Amino acid sequence: MSSAMDIDHDIPTILSVLRTEAPPDIAGEFYTMEDLWERRLWHQLTDVLVEFFKNPESAPLRTRVYTQFVGTFDSKINQLKLVTLGLATSATFQDKSEALEFMTALAEKVNTPASQDAYVYAQIETARVKLQIQDVDGARVTLDAAGATLDKFDSVESIINAAYYSVNADYYKAKVDFAAYYRNSLRFLACINITDLTLTAQRERAYDLSIAALLGESIYNFGELLLHPILDSLVGTEFEWLRLLLFVLNAGSIAKFNELDPQIATLPILKSSKEFLQAKICLMALIEAVFQRPASDRTLAFQSIATETELPLEEVEYLVMKALSLGLIRGSIDQVGERVTITWLQPRIMTKDQIESMRQRLLEWDSSVKQLGAWMENSGKEVWAAS
Repeated sequence: MSSAMDIDHDIPTILSVLRTEAPPDIAGEFYTMEDLWERRLWHQLTDVLVEFFKNPESAPLRTRVYTQFVGTFDSKINQLKLVTLGLATSATFQDKSEALEFMTALAEKVNTPASQDAYVYAQIETARVKLQIQDVDGARVTLDAAGATLDKFDSVESIINAAYYSVNADYYKAKVDFAAYYRNSLRFLACINITDLTLTAQRERAYDLSIAALLGESIYNFGELLLHPILDSLVGTEFEWLRLLLFVLNAGSIAKFNELDPQIATLPILKSSKEFLQAKICLMALIEAVFQRPASDRTLAFQSIATETELPLEEVEYLVMKALSLGLIRGSIDQVGERVTITWLQPRIMTKDQIESMRQRLLEWDSSVKQLGAWMENSGKEVWAAS
């Protein structure tokens, strides 16, 4: 068996062989690696390795670089970055079962009291591989274990949070849980710089988020997604209309929603849920109608709601009850008088158009206050003088 000294002596030979097999554009990196390794500059060497592994041209060499080179000093470098190198290596495996075995071993390697952040990161990425081999239940168990450990941390690197929410989103996508996917996917995007994603990845994420927002049974506030640049990736694609549909739904515009019927019919997942989407646009129309009214004038007649939502009068009460049960509004229904009084509206993240509408209402309110002040001043001059 080779001693540690023998292995050290073999490193220059190993790097020399890898250098000769590497594409010309990255071959020079091996000289830098050898120099830093000889000087035991582990931090600088790790940074060079991370950049090397990011390069797509390094893919055919990653496994050997990791096992023959990195493996000889893996305990000396930042363990979180070691996991990063391991992830880049496992991504090159054609056999996902082999990738799972590799990630499981890596997780155990970094499972020490001093490197629990790296251990959690490796666990999360192990769960991702389990999803890839259709072990959905196993992935959930691993994610729950990782989540329990994360809850104990005071702070954590954004790369770990991003991975956690990303894999959770993948899990809920596999379970066809639109609302949970939507929440976790937005949290994932909050942890990263969108430019870190390829354009293809951005478009896939935007498409999935759009479908989740449309079909999520508890999602009636799209502001956060509408204001996120991820949606702009759909512009100029065959699914640009999905972006428009979200804005239409958020505005509660039934007329514009109906104009998009032909496009909706092209997507089986939306076509089969047309009845649900129709109910959702009616609820959004009700919410928008309430939102556009001043707080002092939020008693709506059933007929007014029927007009806004384009529903038969006999279906209005059910619509209002649905909105109340979903927690979108609070208030009371006067069945005899056929009207509803809204006392509270679910807080919303507003689009620029909605903010402008609120600004106009504030200006009108300010004008009304000034007029009232002027009237009081003119009407009460004698009273003020007597005082």
